[in-house]
Amino acid sequence: SQAAKMKLKHNINPILLQFINFVVLVYSLVTYIPWYILSGSKQAIEKAKQVKARPVNNKPGGAYRSVNSLHCLASVLYPGCDTLDKVFKYAKTKYKDKKLLGTREILKEEDEIQPSGKVFKKVILGKYTWLSYEDVYIKAVNFGNGLAVLGQQPKTNIAIFCETRAEWMIAAQACFMCNYQLVTLYATLGGPAIVHGLNETEVTTIITSKELMQTKLKEIVSQVPLLRHIITVDGKPTTWSEFPKGVIVHTMASVQAMGAKADTGNKQPSRPVPSDIAVIMYTSGSTGIPKGVMISHCNIIAGITGMAERIPNLGEKDIYIGYLPLAHVLELSAELVCLSHGCRIGYSSPQTLADQSSKIKKGSKGDVTTLKPTLMAAVPEIMDRIYKNVMNKVNEMTSFQRNLFILAYNYKMEQISKGYTTPLCDSLIFRKVRMLLGGKIRVLLCGGAPLSAATQRFMNICFCCPVGQGYGLTESAGAGTITEVWDYTTGRVGAPLVCCEIKLMNWEEGGYYNTDKPYPRGEILIGGQNVTVGYYKNEARTKKDFTVDENGQRWLHTGDIGEFHHDGCLKIIDRKKDLVKLQAGEYVSLGKVEAALKNLPLVDNICAYASSFHSYVIGFVVPNQKELAELARKKGFKGTWEEICNSPEMEKEVLKVLAEAAVAANLEKFEIPVKIRLSPDPWTPETGLVTDAFKLKRKELTAFYQTDIDRMYGKNVK
Repeated sequence: SQAAKMKLKHNINPILLQFINFVVLVYSLVTYIPWYILSGSKQAIEKAKQVKARPVNNKPGGAYRSVNSLHCLASVLYPGCDTLDKVFKYAKTKYKDKKLLGTREILKEEDEIQPSGKVFKKVILGKYTWLSYEDVYIKAVNFGNGLAVLGQQPKTNIAIFCETRAEWMIAAQACFMCNYQLVTLYATLGGPAIVHGLNETEVTTIITSKELMQTKLKEIVSQVPLLRHIITVDGKPTTWSEFPKGVIVHTMASVQAMGAKADTGNKQPSRPVPSDIAVIMYTSGSTGIPKGVMISHCNIIAGITGMAERIPNLGEKDIYIGYLPLAHVLELSAELVCLSHGCRIGYSSPQTLADQSSKIKKGSKGDVTTLKPTLMAAVPEIMDRIYKNVMNKVNEMTSFQRNLFILAYNYKMEQISKGYTTPLCDSLIFRKVRMLLGGKIRVLLCGGAPLSAATQRFMNICFCCPVGQGYGLTESAGAGTITEVWDYTTGRVGAPLVCCEIKLMNWEEGGYYNTDKPYPRGEILIGGQNVTVGYYKNEARTKKDFTVDENGQRWLHTGDIGEFHHDGCLKIIDRKKDLVKLQAGEYVSLGKVEAALKNLPLVDNICAYASSFHSYVIGFVVPNQKELAELARKKGFKGTWEEICNSPEMEKEVLKVLAEAAVAANLEKFEIPVKIRLSPDPWTPETGLVTDAFKLKRKELTAFYQTDIDRMYGKNVK
């Protein structure tokens, strides 16, 4: 079984193991009946077995809908709240004085010199200070009015280029109220991509932070001729002399003060209608130049309606930690779900998230420890990192501690796969691991890229909470599917949300058909109110990716390949762009190869590459520094980190490890990489080799490693 494959290996004396198994069996039998009666798990087990979605008709390729929305797709969160400004007004009236947005105060900043000579900035942070729903509403109203004073007109574009923080959400709410179209750009985008987004949308005003203004905007502002106003959210910046004439820098506070004084009595503000564009979201794009996705008010509301339905008992007791980029549809949707349900949102960043994070001074507390969130969203890259860190710590334990952890891990894995809980293991063994995320997480939402079965199961076991794996695109306003909290199967993304329907379209080239047995397979098409308007100023691409059927239903062609299981849950099995035909005619799914090898302790990241002009697969690998250094030591190889990575001898050793893992993962012989290049430098969004969600940018990686590709395919390299 899959659970047996994911179990950890121990080295316990067989007789002692038999005795332990006997004790566990007795404990299970004694506690089973009271647990079954008291925990309410009977309903959870039954719910997990239920059919979650059905096709609306019996034709092949018929659309699947959630059983909760078979006859009518959901599109509105609250009656009459059909635009985002109405949703916020409803929430403000209902939760008036409740806390909404929280930020930690910086008590002290200091430079820490590393042994290598590098200087790291470290911070000591205080408590969270909170703004209530009423506070946020007033600040947003004033900011919106202040922007009008600066000349911003309804239905015109305004850009936000800023880290995730309370001011981002305040600015967004101001734009939703005044019907300004919010252009969002990732804070990690490179210069040319920022220039492209700002010029394509013809913005005259950009909202940013002091740091981003100095580090990113300063260099490119002269290439954005229409820019007139820069608004910094965190106080007055130090001016620089080479600023172009005609560009004025304001602080957010000064714009809010203008808005508070402005006489808006006679002027009726232009409120949005559901079909108006709320956001033009530039995707980080795993291929080519970023595209602006036009998302309307009704698209976002339908999407968050679908998402909220999958989180049970969502409400005022919940605290969400916001640290992913708000320019990403997953984070923006998650925060709008929280805002509309009375939850608190405490802001953080990847550098200050945990006690061990890079910016937190040793001995002081990270954000999760202080906030103790109940809800959290993460991309697989972050979960994979947590998984590897904990497993490295387990390997450093004494033999007794390690075997105790492994026994508890394997026992809980068996119980989870049957739908049972393990309160004793949770409180005795996994409590310490759970505290890494504050100790109170009840649902972890994962999206942005596929999550491996091993990492998902690890999070279930060690953090004692369900992992809601989701599937959605910017083009579907982030909505598509999310697994239900009582569904503990791995490798699937759940049933369609109540706001949309999903059908599978035949893809002949890849050999996927919606008549396949036992599961229908094909390209995933998403339909519903959450499907967006299209790409900004890109009619040709819009026509290619979006279609409208005879009933007027809008469909998004995702390019992903999926299969529907008997209970109506979807599994992503391939991607059209990832399929490469080798010289001999075999098809290789690069994503499948990477998924099989990515979770090895030796591998931090991997990109498989294949060419139709050659008969074998090659790969680029970012090795784990600690693991590779240890392997080099065992093999008697001495040298610097760069020398180890550039060594043909070490490439061969890593290839052996990859080949063993590939065989264990049942990869075909032609799918196993034959040659690799070890990269001494990690791939981060700043390098431009991965997106903000840490998805591989294949085009950029290919260009970056072109010399190595030529070498590995035996071409003459000059």
